[in-house]
Amino acid sequence: MTFFEWAIFFFIIQLLHGIGSWRLYKFAGHKSFYAFIPIYNALILMRIINRPWWWVFLLFIPIINLLIIPVIWVETCRSYGKNSTLDTFLVLLSLGFYIYKINYSEKILHVKNRDLNPKSNIGEWISSIIFAVILATIVHTYFIQPYIIPTGSLEKSLKVGDFLFVSKFHYGARVPQTAISFPMVHDTIVGTGVRSYFNKPQIPYFRLPGFEKIKRNEIVTFSWPADTVRQFFVKEKGVKKPIDKKSNYVKRCVAIPGDTLQIINGIIHINGEISEMPFRAKPIFKYTAYNSKGISTSKLSQLDLDFQRKFKVSNINNNKLKLILPYTLQILNRSPNNFIIVTGSKGIPYEVRSRGRIVLTEISDYSLDLFLTKNEAQTISNSNLMDSLIRNYNKVKSYNTQYFPNDIKYNWNEDNFGPVVIPKKDDLVILNKKNLPIYKKLIRDYEKNSLTLENNTIRINNTTTNIYKFKQDYYWMMGDNRYRSEDSRSWGFVPEDHIVGKPVFIWMSIDGINDGFKNWRIRWDRVFTTVNLDGEAKSYRWHFLIVLVIFLIISEFYKRKKLNSK
Repeated sequence: MTFFEWAIFFFIIQLLHGIGSWRLYKFAGHKSFYAFIPIYNALILMRIINRPWWWVFLLFIPIINLLIIPVIWVETCRSYGKNSTLDTFLVLLSLGFYIYKINYSEKILHVKNRDLNPKSNIGEWISSIIFAVILATIVHTYFIQPYIIPTGSLEKSLKVGDFLFVSKFHYGARVPQTAISFPMVHDTIVGTGVRSYFNKPQIPYFRLPGFEKIKRNEIVTFSWPADTVRQFFVKEKGVKKPIDKKSNYVKRCVAIPGDTLQIINGIIHINGEISEMPFRAKPIFKYTAYNSKGISTSKLSQLDLDFQRKFKVSNINNNKLKLILPYTLQILNRSPNNFIIVTGSKGIPYEVRSRGRIVLTEISDYSLDLFLTKNEAQTISNSNLMDSLIRNYNKVKSYNTQYFPNDIKYNWNEDNFGPVVIPKKDDLVILNKKNLPIYKKLIRDYEKNSLTLENNTIRINNTTTNIYKFKQDYYWMMGDNRYRSEDSRSWGFVPEDHIVGKPVFIWMSIDGINDGFKNWRIRWDRVFTTVNLDGEAKSYRWHFLIVLVIFLIISEFYKRKKLNSK
């Protein structure tokens, strides 16, 4: 729905409200026509039901209004003596139209100065729950949202099992576009697999003012642009999600609007110069290690490195296979007598091996691919673990659709990519047959234009042109773990309307979060550490605990003081 369509919808709602409540306004001592005046009618209604005026603001906050409007229906009924459970049930079931019956009844009695306290413990409990949910939803939607790192695309900058708090007010909170949605959940209701929202109606994109812009090389949370085929049920495979319900990703913004990005032999260049990463950034590169005596992966595993290991599994059967599959990256040989698997650096956990009586024999190679930071590579080079260590990158350019712009005309790969200019709002681009694949998704899908190419003639919105003006800013997102990251090299630009927020700190970090509860270990050195600040990471957990203790002491002091004063 456009803003104009929403305006029409708003005035229809005002008309329906006025028709169904004008007599209620009259019998409460107000002018009948007040019921038809937008916004002012809501202020008067708060007086009628003896509720604070600021409740009016809640009516205009998406998602929050879905919670507060039913409350106001019930409060309106009670303000005119309709206090029974049946009355509450009827007004909710009728979506508020039960108020029409009260409005047009012969006897209307407004209860002034009614008792606002719930008549039962259950009522008080429900009331508390509703307003707790409203407050939590406001915080979750417009201020701070929790997020967990599920994959290793930002290792070792952010680790799997890091729990983040993402600030939405730094860049400006994005107003939800799904008008009808279950509060405080994303695309599915937890534990059910049921979609948590209705596709329609949709609120036009709007972002509240922020106090800073995205800086180059900041870590950013955003809605994955390519997320249009995730499924809730099998029958819904291929569902296209609204922007605010797409899967949330966390990556490093390596290029901002107006930048020219190019990757040369795995090294990012911005505007013709090598990009300088922040101190905490730990980009990972691909190396091959060589040792004429065979490589000891057991020693390497003690160094917290990212590499793969090969094992032969003895006496394999279906039960053993089910146990090891979650930890298996690849099966090289399925022969029962020579069953060979590839795992991560941690191998198969001891608990799994013990439970399934699984016998593993590690296969040592003379060469091994390693994924290392420059500091880690230097440490290994200085040790006696390897004869040599060589950084690898993809030198072979082939025309494919695997990498952006996903067009056979381009021969870009993960290590040699671009150059590509990151679009900036209001900038102009001269379009031609060669660069159209780079910008066609932007023009057609992100900025909602029709686009065709016929006989070298470009038509946008049925007008022949070779010039396009961008309607919003775009960004280029990449993971620090460059060879284990699905990022802009695969699906291209991230539009501004897909930006969610800025990760500010890690409030919890659990090692082995995907290995079962018994294998969880808290990384205390990462708890309450900041994310985007430069310099050495510092944990503020003790500062937080001290502030929390002080707060609890002060709260208890005022609680006892209040009790003593009675």
